[in-house]
Amino acid sequence: METFQSLLRNELARALGAAGLPPAGEVTPATDARFGDYQTNAALILAKQRGENPRQLAQKIIDHLSVDDLAEPPTIAGPGFINFALKPDALAEQAGQLLRDDRLGVARAEKRHRIVIDFGSPNVAKPMHVGHIRSLVLGDALARIATFLGHDVIRDNHIGDWGTQFGMVIYGWKNLLDRAALARDPIAELVRIYKTANELGKSDPAVLDACRNELVKLQAGDEENLSIWNECVALSTREFEAAYDILDIHYDIQRGESFYNDRLPAVVDRLLQSGVAEMSEGAVCVFFRDIPELAERPCIVRKSDGGFNYATTDVATIDYRIRDLGADTVWIETGAPQQLHFRQIFEIARREGYTADFRHITHGSILGEDRKLMKTRSGENVALRDVLDEAVVRARKIVEQKNPDLAEEEKNAIAQTIGIGAVKYADLSQYRMTDYIFSWDRMLSLQGNTAPYLQNAYVRIRSIFRKAGEEFVLPAELVLTEPAEFNLAKRLTQFAEIVPQVLNDFRPNLLANYLFELANAFHAFYEACPVLKADEPARATRLALCELAARTLQQGLDLLGIDVPEKM
Repeated sequence: METFQSLLRNELARALGAAGLPPAGEVTPATDARFGDYQTNAALILAKQRGENPRQLAQKIIDHLSVDDLAEPPTIAGPGFINFALKPDALAEQAGQLLRDDRLGVARAEKRHRIVIDFGSPNVAKPMHVGHIRSLVLGDALARIATFLGHDVIRDNHIGDWGTQFGMVIYGWKNLLDRAALARDPIAELVRIYKTANELGKSDPAVLDACRNELVKLQAGDEENLSIWNECVALSTREFEAAYDILDIHYDIQRGESFYNDRLPAVVDRLLQSGVAEMSEGAVCVFFRDIPELAERPCIVRKSDGGFNYATTDVATIDYRIRDLGADTVWIETGAPQQLHFRQIFEIARREGYTADFRHITHGSILGEDRKLMKTRSGENVALRDVLDEAVVRARKIVEQKNPDLAEEEKNAIAQTIGIGAVKYADLSQYRMTDYIFSWDRMLSLQGNTAPYLQNAYVRIRSIFRKAGEEFVLPAELVLTEPAEFNLAKRLTQFAEIVPQVLNDFRPNLLANYLFELANAFHAFYEACPVLKADEPARATRLALCELAARTLQQGLDLLGIDVPEKM
């Protein structure tokens, strides 16, 4: 089914043609509801191009518009905006159709893509910390939304499981390992032996040489070192998966850096043979002399000592995703500091002839209350599991206050839903490039733009139906008579307009902010319009609006990776 925005856009295009005018402008939600529900700046754009009076041009367009079935007669505002106010009957009809549609009016993408999305990407033998939240929840939300829109999505966990740090980890394993500590907290012990070996190497050249030798043996396939490495990977993977389970995040494939080791020599040979790369002072480099901002920043794909690096692995990863997985679109979600690196990698891919759509999706940082990067008092990164556990503990206190008579098992389940949802939403409600302050009080508040506020709106709706003691039955028609009903119905019809927009610039915050506005509209409706005590047909209409609001909140939050409880 078409949205109001789409219907008005199509009619505007037809009217412009009928008026002998070229396509121009866009139909957008009105910036001021006093003037209508949608507006277009087509007359302003055309007037500037043609040197004509914009209000006169707007009237010319209106004379050819035919929107009687959707809106009141269009009006002209300001310098030449054309405004559309939807008719109550059109809103009621659209809302009724949405209730019959499992997708709530969201159309599948006309052109569907095979998308590989790389997000999260933790490192073996290192703990996941609070900074991983952004990549994890942003990547997961984008994957969910792309899948809902009909794209073929492959979630790839590109784990950092290879590199120079493993020489120190293996040396530490052989010489410093505390088996009891490893059993209690594997990642903490791996971090300890790595840090200790690193410190020893700084003051003792013999230790540094020993660490390097362990790395060489690992890269050469030494059985003992490979066994230690495999155990480190297994221990880390177990920790990662525990966090993913709490966050309800899953991956379709997991390809660590080690997966690409055997492909690296062929990658470099190919780049040299094609002329994309060249020898420079013993190293193999790709130069970008024709790109001013990269002209002084060559990309090394084989070091002068013959070793490979992250760039080599990432070029091989691009090969795999396109040739083996058949992707025509590649999204990589990481922090902003890696922008230069991926600009180089994507440029190399283009020079090799790849035509896929490559996107590096970046994000800002999570800050503590002091507006600095969030750290523990000792200066360490705050562990991700500690944050998630604390969120559930704090949410449990809220549940205890609101509904102390619930069974303990139910309280725990609700606390999990509220706490984890609060952490996710605090991130997703921000523009991804914005640094934001991590505040427990704010994210767990039942007021304001928070997950608990949205979840509470859903719970309130479900309680209406529990009080009614009846299953929802769709009425033959909806009859809207009150302003709060109009406003809620209008918000509900906009869900299908918002969801596809999220992928335009990878902005889940558009959906989050829409859901907040929807919850506000529902609460205003709830205060102004009695539901169960209303007479017919108002009662049936209001129950229908409640049902549609609950479905939309639940579906919208699910696209953000956030669950809803039935009680709070």
